[in-house]
Amino acid sequence: MSALISPLLALPGAVDVTVLDPTAVPGVAGHYGDPMGEQRRLAAGDALVDLSTRGVVTVTGPDRLSWLHSLTSQHLTGLAPGASTETLILSPKGHVEHALHVVDDGSTTWITVEPGTAPDVAGWLDSMRFMLRVEVTDATDRYAVLATTGDAPDLDVPVLARWVDPWPATEDGRLVGDTAAYGPVEGHPGADWSLTELIVDRSALTGLAARDDLTWAGASALEALRIAAWRPRLGLETDHRTIAHEVDWLRTAVHLHKGCYRGQETIARVHNLGRPPRRLVFLHLDGSGHTLPAPQTPVRLGEKVIGRVTSVAQHYEDGPIALAVVKRNVDPAADLLVGADDEVVSAAQTLIVAP
Repeated sequence: MSALISPLLALPGAVDVTVLDPTAVPGVAGHYGDPMGEQRRLAAGDALVDLSTRGVVTVTGPDRLSWLHSLTSQHLTGLAPGASTETLILSPKGHVEHALHVVDDGSTTWITVEPGTAPDVAGWLDSMRFMLRVEVTDATDRYAVLATTGDAPDLDVPVLARWVDPWPATEDGRLVGDTAAYGPVEGHPGADWSLTELIVDRSALTGLAARDDLTWAGASALEALRIAAWRPRLGLETDHRTIAHEVDWLRTAVHLHKGCYRGQETIARVHNLGRPPRRLVFLHLDGSGHTLPAPQTPVRLGEKVIGRVTSVAQHYEDGPIALAVVKRNVDPAADLLVGADDEVVSAAQTLIVAP
């Protein structure tokens, strides 16, 4: 059995996340028997989510922040202890390869990454050390990630780092920092999105699972709230061709006026001279059916395939919702179809990235 199978899967009613999404990395609960109730409690800030299949990478050494700054898309030099940010590892052509949630405690930079990607992230970073004073460690087997959308309860175990999601990086209706929005600033549905990741020792999970004073929500509850907040996620909203502009990731993960880094030319060229070839949209799906379309289901305008569903969920208030990536020139007012052959549902799109 994998070392990442969480003790919380032994809780009553727990259903592995792969039952809901066969492409997910197994080991945490998709829900604990009450998906809609768990969403409500999580939205109210009254629940914890087990994200212990997320990878944890640590970087130590006096050159760690300036070194990460030179390799990735975000401005990291001078990052204050306890401050949270996110950054992207891009390919030489500017395609998104990895998304890093970053917080520094003054001596260690803590990074959490998508499940299953920590070996690749740590391996690539380690290959880029050269003569700099840094040490990179894939510490996923030692540390686990929990999440909450409210004030974290007293876990009675050491919290080694706290990462607070900057999404959607607006303040009083204005963008924060040297960044850009490809979607709305005022009235963004992510304005109410709040997520904190807590990094704890993995050995603490057994004790936390035994406590009856903690309320847990499954990973599917967090996914539904994420989709409603239009928050992109690596490996779902992205593929091997994705550039950050397509999913509105410049607003939190890219600094537009920092020095050179891998992939910067594409970031600057598209931002200054053009528009991305695809764009992220939010879909309200027809809820008359009994099943939801799976990620990667084709999105059509009439008979023409113009994109794909990237994430889908049954939201506790809004019903069936999804994110999709479509061609840039698709009419933003057009009603779309999701599916193929006889399994087709209608979908009303809401503009995220403007064409």
